[in-house]
Amino acid sequence: MTVELLGTAEPALPSRGFAALYAQAQRFYEHQMRLLDTHDTEAWADTFTEDAFLELPFLPQPLRARAGLARYGRAGAARQRRAGVPLSHWVGLLDVQPQEDGALHTRCSALVYAPACEGGARVLYVCVMEDVLVRAGGEWRIAHRRVTRDDLL
Repeated sequence: MTVELLGTAEPALPSRGFAALYAQAQRFYEHQMRLLDTHDTEAWADTFTEDAFLELPFLPQPLRARAGLARYGRAGAARQRRAGVPLSHWVGLLDVQPQEDGALHTRCSALVYAPACEGGARVLYVCVMEDVLVRAGGEWRIAHRRVTRDDLL
């Protein structure tokens, strides 16, 4: 016996091309978050385009250009070292929307957590990251990132 729910349709399987783009986006975020977590700030900043900008909920103005992102990353790494509490990032629930111009619009959830806390890991922030990824030099780079705090809504 087959049960059919009203208003449901079998979802279309993704094309090989989309599946490859999705896998590339996943690898991009895995690599980028590892660079951030290991304080490789110059390499992390290099995952953005030269003229990128980053909007963060706790900064009054977006960070502009790769050089500004690198300064921000170095300052954050220094704060973490002084505090003695390393931070880690987890990215999931990734949505990838290819655009006609070749860019990818992505949206994902991101957790920022302190993995080495007494009593276990502690989640500090729950965020949503919305990015525009573009190809530059044969690699994906972020042209625009907007981070919002999902735990404050």
